[in-house]
Amino acid sequence: MNRRQFLTRSAAALATAPLTGAASPLLASTAALPVDVPMGKAEHCIFIWLGGGMCQLDTFDPKRRGNPRSSPKIAGTDYASIDTAVPGVKFTEHLSRTALVADRLTAVRTCNHTIVDEHAFATNFVHTGRMISGTVTYPSIGSLVAHQRGAASDEVPAYMLIGYPNVSRGPGYLGPSHASVHLVDTHSGPSGFTQPEGLSKSQMQRRRQFAALPDGPIKERGIAHYAQLQEQARRWAGPKFMRHFKLDEEPAALREDYGGEFGQRCLLARRLTQAGVRFIEVSHNLNFINGTGWDTHFEGQLKQHVLIQELDTALSALIRDLEKQRLLDKTLIAVGTEFGRPAQFDNRGGRGHQGSAFSLILAGGGLNHMGAYGVTDEELGQKIEENPVSIPDFHATIHAAMGVDPHKELHESGRPVPITDGGKPIAALFA
Repeated sequence: MNRRQFLTRSAAALATAPLTGAASPLLASTAALPVDVPMGKAEHCIFIWLGGGMCQLDTFDPKRRGNPRSSPKIAGTDYASIDTAVPGVKFTEHLSRTALVADRLTAVRTCNHTIVDEHAFATNFVHTGRMISGTVTYPSIGSLVAHQRGAASDEVPAYMLIGYPNVSRGPGYLGPSHASVHLVDTHSGPSGFTQPEGLSKSQMQRRRQFAALPDGPIKERGIAHYAQLQEQARRWAGPKFMRHFKLDEEPAALREDYGGEFGQRCLLARRLTQAGVRFIEVSHNLNFINGTGWDTHFEGQLKQHVLIQELDTALSALIRDLEKQRLLDKTLIAVGTEFGRPAQFDNRGGRGHQGSAFSLILAGGGLNHMGAYGVTDEELGQKIEENPVSIPDFHATIHAAMGVDPHKELHESGRPVPITDGGKPIAALFA
């Protein structure tokens, strides 16, 4: 081996290593990686975010029955288990509608990481697939998909967020042109896109001229990005884009099938998918439903079932609706959360955090679904027994399903950075 070969191979090894000095927060992965990375044909992704930490025991990976109201409290699943459309796979009773379409989804029950004490760090990790670095701001999976695939239509953004933006959902080193367009309700469309009323065409033209980027040395990169975003916003402020937010165009029975505000967000995501948006994140963070959202410490556990039922209604309706529209194979649904919950209850009946084993969900997208993938211990679901899946593996599965090579190298300040941090797609889903 000559000096050039040595340096080339060493650089490649370093490029795939974590960029922090800390140990990688992952368990070993057994998600088999074929010689050729499997590539799916999904064209869109709807990413449902359950902020706070969904309890896998009370949803998609039930174990022995527990009781947070007894004295002493009994560790375990808080609800009864029910059969699903997939023989041998059980969910809890509050996912009764989703259980009927379990053959169109896979609960990945063996996701894991070691970030359990801080919601923000775990949220960032599940969104970006990497630990926070002091020198690099990594892009979210939504921005990466937008960067690699772009919008399916020039009339819509590539990446939309139904919720509040932050760095975990941002474009990182990819730059603002790959950021999300966000909205916080399902009625008005993105904030600031609607043109002011009462302005004449000449007044609007003068505004555009005033905001136009001047020539000369002040045409800096940041200003250029801002000007590009302004032009996009003007284009998307028109009626062709804004009509996608008119949910009253949908049949009343369908809107009712989706349920409340969260369900309407999911219905809007379906409409935006049809319009050509490539990646849509839908946040389920309506804390008033059970008082705490998915962060079910203390009393939040007592009304957690109401939250699960709302997810059940919206998720099952989205799957059925996409299937009816012949879009399910083209649209990958992913359900994410920052970590899971342990079997034990605290002294006020809630649960703490668990990253050693928890569930993330994939549905549709043309994948070979099996109801559930991976096995946790039968008693309390705290240890992984078969097929661990790291967060980079989960990301790699999403990318591969959408025809993006998870090992492709992008560049930040001249340094090669693979799209995932060594993630391997779950091969069984592509069989």
